[in-house]
Amino acid sequence: MMVHAVVGAQYGDEGKGKMVDYFAVHADMVIRFQGGGNAGHTIVNEFGKFALHLVPSGIFNPKTTCVLGTGVMIHPKNLVAELQTIKDAGIDTGNLVISERAHMVLPYHIWQDEYEESLRDRKVGTTLQGIGPAVQDKVGRFGLQMGELRDVDRFRKRLEEAYAFKLKRIPGLKDYSGEFDDMWKELMAAREVLLPYIQDTSPLIQTAVSEGKEVLLEGQLGVMRDLDWGVYPFVTSSNPISGGIPAGAGIPPRLVTDVTGITKAYTTAVGAGPFPTKLEDESGRHLQQRGQEFGATTGRSRDCGWLDIPTLKYGTWLNGYTKLALMKLDVLSGLKKVAICTAYELDGKTYDTPVPGYLLDNVTPVYEWLDGWDDDISACRRREDLPESAQTFVKRVEELTGVPIRYISVGPRRQQTIIVEEELA
Repeated sequence: MMVHAVVGAQYGDEGKGKMVDYFAVHADMVIRFQGGGNAGHTIVNEFGKFALHLVPSGIFNPKTTCVLGTGVMIHPKNLVAELQTIKDAGIDTGNLVISERAHMVLPYHIWQDEYEESLRDRKVGTTLQGIGPAVQDKVGRFGLQMGELRDVDRFRKRLEEAYAFKLKRIPGLKDYSGEFDDMWKELMAAREVLLPYIQDTSPLIQTAVSEGKEVLLEGQLGVMRDLDWGVYPFVTSSNPISGGIPAGAGIPPRLVTDVTGITKAYTTAVGAGPFPTKLEDESGRHLQQRGQEFGATTGRSRDCGWLDIPTLKYGTWLNGYTKLALMKLDVLSGLKKVAICTAYELDGKTYDTPVPGYLLDNVTPVYEWLDGWDDDISACRRREDLPESAQTFVKRVEELTGVPIRYISVGPRRQQTIIVEEELA
């Protein structure tokens, strides 16, 4: 039995989509267990280039059952548009299943997101996809689940009540709101497309695990955006760490047998909030341009910095990584020197894992410098084929984190991945 989780080891945007696409070739089931359309997984394969925001990255393998789990927040109209893009590329989406218990992101959640962000003196950097407000309603017992689309009359009554109460609670929202009838038409159009995909996913998942099928769990964003353990308040509205799997997917924690942490060879972050290793020099511009660091959801440029080991060690404990995938090592090519942040200094003390978000702005990173390399490594397919300085970099990351690196990405395509044999780690 293999229940394999793929989670972000940094601030999100680490390259999880590419690795899930790689693993999904052999998976019987891929489950998205949390998050929503507020972040995208970019995949480049034989069908083209795709930015998936909701659909699990295994959708390209027709033999893989793809589950949008109970912990995912689903915007119906956006999901329909994403499915159409996939269908337009000639890909069958009949292997998709949507949990009837997953909650909806409704148009008024996006209006609320825009309204609340406009009021903040210090912006959170929300992508304005309505995820936070939808989670607020879920916790406040005003949410609507995907399965409720089956009964139109009941659904309309519930929607009318929820929206009316929303306007009572947030009077200023009316200046950002659209018409109820337009919202209703949008949801009914989406309902016609999505209804065949909606079912009780629990028996399906239980059967797959019980029969020893290979189940792949796909998270969104990363440990530093976790609602409880990230750089609060600059976090997402769910738990992308492996601890979020039992609630979001409906799988007991003891059955998760493998956890792959995904990290870039450097660090990126998009939006507001502290970022200790952020670079605003020529090296930072090199990483951003060569790495094409622009958000799949918003198109916003990502800030870039040196690899942050305290963050990786923090995630090693919280997520229980059994191995790491080191992404975009090729982006470091052309730099004469590369740095690794090994610790933080704050008020005369040294920390080897992140301090709370409200203190992280004040830390000073401690750097260890290594030789860079000029070689084009995009054609390398074995670890020993890498330049000596690149091999030294990989080995040093393993030493500092205590986790073996089993996958090294040297380009955007699935085949541009070095699979590391255990004896080399």
